[in-house]
Amino acid sequence: MRYQVDVRKDGDGYMASFPDIPEALTAGATREEALEMARDALISALDFYFEDKREVPSPSRIAKGKDAIELPASLCAKVLLLNEMIRQKIRPSDLARKLHTSAQEVNRLTDLRHTTKVDAVQQALQALGKRLEFAIA
Repeated sequence: MRYQVDVRKDGDGYMASFPDIPEALTAGATREEALEMARDALISALDFYFEDKREVPSPSRIAKGKDAIELPASLCAKVLLLNEMIRQKIRPSDLARKLHTSAQEVNRLTDLRHTTKVDAVQQALQALGKRLEFAIA
């Protein structure tokens, strides 16, 4: 998952924003600093979607000449799991029953700040009737 980041001059510095994730805003003294800060801003903004149990927008196609921030694979898997749970109207307790585990364990799977093995997210997606697939581009 790669999200386009727009960096523009703003006063004495630079502002970075994401067209697909409007909550993700940051700034830096230089263009390079704004780009460095953009990754953290994107992940922090995604936290709001997870806390509110809102579907995370899929990234749009990256426009030619634009910068992009790529999410780590583990976070991509968590985004896909959250979105599928929302689409299927599955609560953590429902998924926990399918996985024969606790709701607390499922909540960890959808916590961006909790380190989770991608295998665990894969099992959760399988319990929802989905497959996690990777591709090299």
